[in-house]
Amino acid sequence: MATCTRTVWKVLARCQRQLLSASGPAYSGVSQTAPRNLPVRTFAAVKTLKKDKKDNAEKEVKKEKRVIDDKNRHKPFGKTGWVPVDDVYVMRYYPRTLHDPAEAIDMLKKFQALDFTPHNQPVYIDLKLDMKLEKKKKVDPFVSTVHLPHAFKAEMNRVLVFTEDANQATVARENGAVFAGGVELIQPILDDEVSADFYVAVPDILPKLVPLKNKLRKKFPKSKRGSVGINVPKMLELFKTGHEYMVESDCYVRSQIATLDMPSEHIFANLQTILVDVCSHRPASLGPFIERAIIASHTSEAVWFKSEDVLPKSPEKEE
Repeated sequence: MATCTRTVWKVLARCQRQLLSASGPAYSGVSQTAPRNLPVRTFAAVKTLKKDKKDNAEKEVKKEKRVIDDKNRHKPFGKTGWVPVDDVYVMRYYPRTLHDPAEAIDMLKKFQALDFTPHNQPVYIDLKLDMKLEKKKKVDPFVSTVHLPHAFKAEMNRVLVFTEDANQATVARENGAVFAGGVELIQPILDDEVSADFYVAVPDILPKLVPLKNKLRKKFPKSKRGSVGINVPKMLELFKTGHEYMVESDCYVRSQIATLDMPSEHIFANLQTILVDVCSHRPASLGPFIERAIIASHTSEAVWFKSEDVLPKSPEKEE
């Protein structure tokens, strides 16, 4: 019986070798009847467990930003007090002092007298704007030209008028336009033979000025900026003595508003004019548009002031 069993096992082993050699690849120079010891895997690979994103999202709890209300506190959170007792103190231990606009202008004049700096140095403002609108929309960065009540430049701006009407061109030159003409001015502008500070146009010629878009860029006439219209004398009156400012880096307005040798009332009037024009680019119902306001001269330190005191108050707030 044992002999028969061994014979059967030998036959089965030879059959298995022949089947494996027949199914395997045929290599040149290797005998097909040569014994082959193939590794046999006796276990299955463990499947990797995929973590559900939903489970991870539930586990990760976002930390909400802590909002601290300092209105009814005897001192601000993390500070020593509301106002320093002495005139020499460490600034980081107290909240930043916001001055009245008139007081801030007087401080700039005092800085100039103490530092013996030029009395006719320029005065700048630096505004940070809240550009948010409803439904996750934002105010597009804008460029605006405003007529200041007290000009600080001695020379007038150079204005070029695009029009094909000979009468309008004559009126433009009489009202102070440096150049006035039609499509014949396109090539001289591209060749840098003709240039101006501002470019205005009548609506009829606007489609013919497309070749100048890349050249003029932000100075290209647009109706939003008031540089496209029928009333040429009115546009010239604005742009000849107008002051231009723009939104930089998405939310900042940095512009000169006056010179330090001007009376304080004139500086305040120019400041008020620009702030009112800035706030006109967003609805007042959405809250304050100006988050932070700074005024400084060319050589002085920055003075933070309350922008809401410059803006005219509505009758409801006064009541």
